[in-house]
Amino acid sequence: MKSNIKKYAMFISIVICIVIIYLCTLMGVASISFLDANKILLDQIFHINFGMEDISEGAIAIIWNVRLPRIILAFVTGGALAICGAAYQGIFKNPMADPYILGVSSGAALGASIGIVMNFSSSFLGLNGVALLAFIGSFLTILVVYNISRVGRKVPVATLLLSGIAIGQSLGALMSLLMIFNQDDLSHIMFWTMGSLNGKGWNQVIAVLPYVVFGCVMMLTSVRELDIMLLGEETATQLGVDTESLKKKILFSSSLITAAVVSVTGIIGFVGLIIPHIVRMVTGPKHRTLVPFSFLFGGAFLILCDTIARTVAGQEIPVGIITAAFGGPFFVYLLRKRKKGGM
Repeated sequence: MKSNIKKYAMFISIVICIVIIYLCTLMGVASISFLDANKILLDQIFHINFGMEDISEGAIAIIWNVRLPRIILAFVTGGALAICGAAYQGIFKNPMADPYILGVSSGAALGASIGIVMNFSSSFLGLNGVALLAFIGSFLTILVVYNISRVGRKVPVATLLLSGIAIGQSLGALMSLLMIFNQDDLSHIMFWTMGSLNGKGWNQVIAVLPYVVFGCVMMLTSVRELDIMLLGEETATQLGVDTESLKKKILFSSSLITAAVVSVTGIIGFVGLIIPHIVRMVTGPKHRTLVPFSFLFGGAFLILCDTIARTVAGQEIPVGIITAAFGGPFFVYLLRKRKKGGM
């Protein structure tokens, strides 16, 4: 029985994710009936008309142009952050590693803050001015951290982590200084740093998806080497793994993915930290299963959190607050369980 469940686990997980996407698309503060919502989805996706004459243009826009793209973006963002966290935890052999550990979030926040203060309106490849500067800021941060950490042709993991923390703190201080001297934009900057999917549509999905797909493919080609890295960097080198090349590959792919999603959604915490731990408890430590299941679990988790953020309260709540509300206590539980020898 267990072997059959394991055999079809991926298929079952994909089906569950599709069901979650479907159900959450039907949910919202706008009063659209279950029947009308289904008619809209059938018409827009499969071009099957089951009497669309009585459905208003506003209802169609809410389902197709507001809810569905937002939910798909939530799925892509949650999955992307989760697999980046899984890859970082594997290559750094650090259970506290997450997609922001090397200062990506600080670089993105500083870039976005500059864009907000300057009212930067240019756009490129589907990214508006603020998102574009956030993307540039996050990617430049990784380049600076990598070059500071490099010793000859090698990049020691400990030095990389310390450099990331130091640069992240420095950039955070610059952003705080920018906020002090631009009080009028303070609320806008704060809302961006909390992470939100509000107002996101198909343009943002199309802008982010190529980066995420490319980065995920790169990461999936490295799962065997990541498994060997769990034995230690020296052992992995003896077994024929080019550890420095692997570090570059993971850093580049993870940074590309994280920079893309963070530039659009803002900083959404805890997804990349706790989801890999949950998946590891279910599937084990092998990255061949850990990486794809982390994507599915992370996507489903962020969809559910965003649905709570947009439906429970009378106003929009940044989804980063919801993920932290769930993620913080659960991570404390994991730490206590490990302390008692349960993990």
